[in-house]
Amino acid sequence: MASLTDLNLVLLAAGKARRYKGIKPLAPIGPNGEAVIDLSVSDAIDAGFSHITIVINPQSGPLIQEHIRSNWPESISVSYAHQEIPLGTVDAVRQAQEALDPSLPFGVLNGDDLYGADALRRLAETLNTTSSTALIGFHLDRALVEGDPVTRGVCTIKNDRLLTIAERRNVVQRDGRFEANDEREPQVLPPGTIVSMNLWGFRPYMWELFTQAMEVATDASEDNEVLLPELVADMVAGKYEAAFPGTRDVLVSVTESPCVGVTHPDDLVLVQKKIREQIADGHRQEAIFQTHRH
Repeated sequence: MASLTDLNLVLLAAGKARRYKGIKPLAPIGPNGEAVIDLSVSDAIDAGFSHITIVINPQSGPLIQEHIRSNWPESISVSYAHQEIPLGTVDAVRQAQEALDPSLPFGVLNGDDLYGADALRRLAETLNTTSSTALIGFHLDRALVEGDPVTRGVCTIKNDRLLTIAERRNVVQRDGRFEANDEREPQVLPPGTIVSMNLWGFRPYMWELFTQAMEVATDASEDNEVLLPELVADMVAGKYEAAFPGTRDVLVSVTESPCVGVTHPDDLVLVQKKIREQIADGHRQEAIFQTHRH
């Protein structure tokens, strides 16, 4: 297995943010205006990840790069990959291949979600101690802010292995209830439901599988994206088992960390409040990049 010093992380920051109407990875959620990616990468570095590859698009990419140059310690190892056309998260990760050592495992996370220190530590641990694809799962009631509807990947798990993952749309929290208003059953979801927030650990063979998945998706487009949860759902269903033995085995490690993200403009104030509460409760340090301050 790789040691902690070999761990790479792919941060997906190429989304168009149609609902947020801004650059979500740069949303100022910290107490001093720190961006989502500032806090997220600080947690990742503290967890032992040594190199960050950020996937950007031509429109917002230069602003993200300038933000990083101005705000991150120079000692952090950062590279960039470019997704010219938004074909989905499978394609976005695939663009990072040339920036990484293809023989090493790697983590993947969204650039607009803040997963928490425990979740990133679990991701690093699974990459170092298992040979399986890994998913860090979250409890639904810790992965939803009260506000506008969002999509969540609802997981069924047995013996810490993923059996299915289903995208539930229009999930809302109202008066302590969690509802998925997508005309599917069950409509009411238990608060402890395990959901995917796109925090993955992948093995090197996935590069070839990503390429194959995109070649098969001949109708992939901005309106018909190829998404990581859908690919993993096909994996656990056995679609790729013949060509890639072992791909049905997806380990799930469930964190107690909250996951907060900015999906809609009104989410910003709610997420800022959540971060202040985490700091006040001692669950998050106010200062970031502690391991890179001298």
